[in-house]
Amino acid sequence: MLGQARYVPPEAQSAQDLYWMQKALDMAQEALEHEEVPVGCVFVRDGHMIAQARNRTNELANATRHAELEAIDEILQKIPPKDTRFGTAPHAGPPDDNPMLRTTLYVTIEPCLMCASALRQIGIQRVVFGAGNERFGGNGTVLPIHASNELPYNPPYESVGGYLREEAIMILRRFYMTENVKGTPSILTSAPKPKTKARRVLKTEIYLSMHGYGPPAHHAPITEASPPAPNE
Repeated sequence: MLGQARYVPPEAQSAQDLYWMQKALDMAQEALEHEEVPVGCVFVRDGHMIAQARNRTNELANATRHAELEAIDEILQKIPPKDTRFGTAPHAGPPDDNPMLRTTLYVTIEPCLMCASALRQIGIQRVVFGAGNERFGGNGTVLPIHASNELPYNPPYESVGGYLREEAIMILRRFYMTENVKGTPSILTSAPKPKTKARRVLKTEIYLSMHGYGPPAHHAPITEASPPAPNE
C-alpha cells in the first residue's frame, strides 16, 4: 500500500541494523526504569552514533519530549541547520552540510505524527523501527507523513519496520503492567490516570500486524504497540 513503511522479515534484517536497534532498546529500558513509556532511539550517521535519547515526557512534564525530539535537540545543538526548508523547490534535498544527511534513526516504536513530521522537516534519510504505533503512527499506520506528497518542501524518507519488534512490544507491555505514577501525557496515551493493575496478566503471544507496514498475507491483523483499554 502506498505510504506504508516496508516490513522487513527477521531473516532479511542486517546485523548492523539489529546492532543499532538493540542500542535503541537499551534506551527504552532506561525509560522504563524512570517510569516513562519505554521508547528509545539512536541516530546513526556514517556508522557512528551521533545522538541517543529516551522518552522524558513524565520527567519534564512536557508531552512533546519524545525520544526522537530529545535526540534531534541534541544534534541541532552541535550542528545548527542552515535552512530548515532545504530550498524552495518541491522535494528539494537537504544541503550537503545538513546533520541528517546520510543519517538513519533507529527507534523502538514507529514515530508518532509529530515526530514523523519533525524528522521529515530536518531531512532524515531513513527510519528503522521496531513495532508499529496504531494510535499515532506517522510512518503509515495512521498517516504516511514520511512519504506524503502534501509536504512538497521536505523530501520523503525511507521507513522500514519489524526490527526487534517482539522485544519492543514486550517492554511496552511490561510498562502497562505497572502503575503510571506520574501520569502525564506521552507517546501513546492522553492524560492517563493511574489504575490498579494487579489482575492483569503479562501476555507473551505476539502476532504479526498488518498495520503500518506490509507483512506476509497469511498473518492475521492484531493490535501493535497500543495501551490497554481504558477499563481494563
